[in-house]
Amino acid sequence: MADIPILGGLGEIAGRYDALLCDVWGVLHNGEAARPPAVAALRRFRAQGPVILLSNAPRPACDLLEQFSRVGVPADCYDAIMTSGMAARQDLERRLAAGPVRMFHLGPERDRGVFDGLAVQLCAPDRADLILCTGLFDDECETPEDYRALLRPLAEAGVVFLCANPDLKVQRGARLVYCAGALAALYEELGGQVTYYGKPHRPIYDVTLAMASRLAGHSVAHPLAIGDGLKTDVVGANGVGIDVVFIADGVHGEDLGVLSTDSLARLFTQAGAHAVGAMSALMW
Repeated sequence: MADIPILGGLGEIAGRYDALLCDVWGVLHNGEAARPPAVAALRRFRAQGPVILLSNAPRPACDLLEQFSRVGVPADCYDAIMTSGMAARQDLERRLAAGPVRMFHLGPERDRGVFDGLAVQLCAPDRADLILCTGLFDDECETPEDYRALLRPLAEAGVVFLCANPDLKVQRGARLVYCAGALAALYEELGGQVTYYGKPHRPIYDVTLAMASRLAGHSVAHPLAIGDGLKTDVVGANGVGIDVVFIADGVHGEDLGVLSTDSLARLFTQAGAHAVGAMSALMW
């Protein structure tokens, strides 16, 4: 595998691209505070093409806007937002059109915006037609193993598991916390069926690229993705043929240690992935 170039900033390659699909957690903010150099880089790119924030957040865009207000992400550094939560909600709407849905919500109260206003019938796990997983109930202290006893009988009964956030872990300040993707992986290990929304799965890229073309007023020919998740942001972009820049100080910071061509090669070879460049943090 060819060495992945270590970039001094996005400006070194930005001229090649006409749209930007940028991850949020670990790139634009760390869950507690915005990253000013990343904000500035997105602002600079908007002079040449649309910037869409493409997130595996299991929430609607309005919830992200509230979070942005808290952590200091300004509205002038992006053009639109697309989330895995929005994709999950669209699927719930389709299911409801076919008939009643009895659903167990596995996740914290803060994520209920993903189905707010929909006529789902919330119920106990043993009465559910499906599970909507947006995360752990308490990701500050729980791990997927805390859910094995709950999920085993549901997997054995064939209850469908909808995963509204394929991320395994996400950066929150200086810590890494588990996400819905980690519970989905456990459910599959137990023999259960999982439907995923968001990166690295193709449908969310199709929707986002169509959104970018509408914003640009023409068909986007050379989009660039940016993200810190190897199995989501990078593998997802690889799968749809989009160039991607890897941000190294996010969720894989501990795996990489010092950013170098050698450490990148080790990480990317294991994943069978590639990128057009890497940076410790997003900057222009």
